Amino acid sequence: MDLRDELTNIKGIGDKTASLFAKLGIRNVGELINTFPRDYIFYGEPVDIGKTRVGSRNVVEAIVYSYVEVKRIRSLTLVTMIVKDSSGSMRVTWFNQPYLRNAFHKGDTYVFVGEIKIKNNMRVMEQPEYYKPVVYENMRQELQPVYPLTKGLSNKTFQKAVKASRSAYLEMRDYIPDAVKNEYNLMDITESYGNIHFPMNEELLKNAIRRMAFDEFYKFLYDLAKLKEENVILTNSHKIVQGKIVSDFISTLPYKLTKGQAQAIDDILEDMGGSGVMNRLIQGDVGSGKTVVAAAALLACAKEGYQCAFMVPTEVLAKQHYESLTELFADTGLNIGCLVGSTPMKEKRDIYERIKSDEIDIIIGTHALIADKVEFYNLGLVITDEQHRFGVSQRELLSQKGDSPHILVMSATPIPRTLAIIMYSDLDISVIKELPKGRKPIKNCVVGTNYRNTAYKFIAGQVAEQSQVYVICPMVNTSDSLDVSNVIEYTDTLKTALPANVRVETLYGQMKANEKNDIMQKFMNKEIDVLVSTTVIEVGINNPNATVMMVENSERFGLAQLHQLRGRVGRGEKQSYCIFINGKEDDEEVTERLKVLEESNDGFFIAGEDLRLRGPGDFFGIRQSGDVQFNIADIYNHADMLRLAQEVLRRYKDKVIPDSSREIKQINL
Repeated sequence: MDLRDELTNIKGIGDKTASLFAKLGIRNVGELINTFPRDYIFYGEPVDIGKTRVGSRNVVEAIVYSYVEVKRIRSLTLVTMIVKDSSGSMRVTWFNQPYLRNAFHKGDTYVFVGEIKIKNNMRVMEQPEYYKPVVYENMRQELQPVYPLTKGLSNKTFQKAVKASRSAYLEMRDYIPDAVKNEYNLMDITESYGNIHFPMNEELLKNAIRRMAFDEFYKFLYDLAKLKEENVILTNSHKIVQGKIVSDFISTLPYKLTKGQAQAIDDILEDMGGSGVMNRLIQGDVGSGKTVVAAAALLACAKEGYQCAFMVPTEVLAKQHYESLTELFADTGLNIGCLVGSTPMKEKRDIYERIKSDEIDIIIGTHALIADKVEFYNLGLVITDEQHRFGVSQRELLSQKGDSPHILVMSATPIPRTLAIIMYSDLDISVIKELPKGRKPIKNCVVGTNYRNTAYKFIAGQVAEQSQVYVICPMVNTSDSLDVSNVIEYTDTLKTALPANVRVETLYGQMKANEKNDIMQKFMNKEIDVLVSTTVIEVGINNPNATVMMVENSERFGLAQLHQLRGRVGRGEKQSYCIFINGKEDDEEVTERLKVLEESNDGFFIAGEDLRLRGPGDFFGIRQSGDVQFNIADIYNHADMLRLAQEVLRRYKDKVIPDSSREIKQINL
């Protein structure tokens, strides 16, 4: 089977099923096998019905005791039967699956897997998975993958499709020579595919993930090295010498710059006035004042007569920057524009024309800036904010709209410097460590789940004082395999637990873009008191009125990501608070790790501690999705692979050419 084959070439997949896969961006065999599981389930030893735990996922081996009964209640079809073992009985129920009436026969033995509930004093398992004992025993030999799904597409169908495509990766040629794989103990590519989809055990899964992480890092570093080679020969065709204008601008600010801010501005001015094109990373902790540094660069470039592009990850942040820079540059005579996805088409066409004719000096926007229709008259500076949300290719696309413009990258992700030098090997680095004067340190507490009611009272008190609150949950919906909080149910819980006048809303990544923007804008406008969200708010929202950040299941996030989330508060003059709910307070290692957040607000210290405490061996914690936008690779968990990729690149660059045809799409361990 070829990677380019359509999914309908796979036995059992027709046009209808193929259209469901297409909703996930999977249109051929290559995209299928490169879409990795988001989780794995271990199928354990069956337990007696009498020993099952209510509210938890259980495995039960039992005999069908009653005939299968099918009932219709309005538009709902219920399929039910009673099963028994030596310890007791339970009812199993399926909804809208009438075909199951012929699947079971009285006296047959099955293994049922699902959550146990109590209804009418009887144990009930709804929508369980079911297997013949022999089949189940075979399943227990390997971890079972759980894939990203869409409505109508089952995990079983996904699994069968991947198994049927096995020949596609078995026939792959590895781009890494055997000698290099043996030297660095890297799993072969075909073996890694087999063990990332259907691992026989955790050790093999770890090694498969290790190899895939290496591939992601290596390709990234290889591309950066190529980019740097190209940039070395680029001469500065946009010399910018506007030191006096910048110093005059700084003198008008109502506050004094920190040492880090001043040094970063000096670095930028030296770069832009030098012989080569600027490629600089400004790395500053959350709230360290990177925006004013960007403003100084924009002012110097625009006053020299060149256009500037400022790309940010969200529409709300783009509009916030537009408003703040318009106010900041009110007396400079500069024309500032804002271009985002939701900009009305008529207005977009006007902005396109004004950019092309040099009427706009500074354009602030989202990915909309890299659209084909955006043409610059004379682009001299490209700034990308929250760099980890943009790939190298997107930064390149924007810079290609000009004749080798200066590049300024800003990141609030605190990466230990040794790793930052590797990750951003094509960039010079400036670091802003201090916070602006007047900022009150955030007060932190790490507490157990029994603190929730106290936290709810505290939140209600903050709202009564006209402040706003974030609540973060790790999941969008209920998970059968994970006992963690989700935004849908938690929103309902808070609406019940908090006073009726407290306005609670939900936000998560899968919402439509206009819905997300509308919710964030309402939060900015103080029309929402409590925002229950996934980590989608980790960057791209700046609300000085928000004073409380509460994170449920904090143990499921890396410290660096929790620090990023904490950075959404403490942006105004009010005292701010962060409450980390620890769902594993009996776990000493988890407690020790979270205590780092309670004791320090220093992102660079926290990043170092995260790396030290979690280490590269913890492949089964939640991936730090907010650090750098890799699908598997994680700069903290897989720091050894990052360094290994750097070493292989240094030694074998001309012999190890990454396979650009493989695009790893998704994993969320």
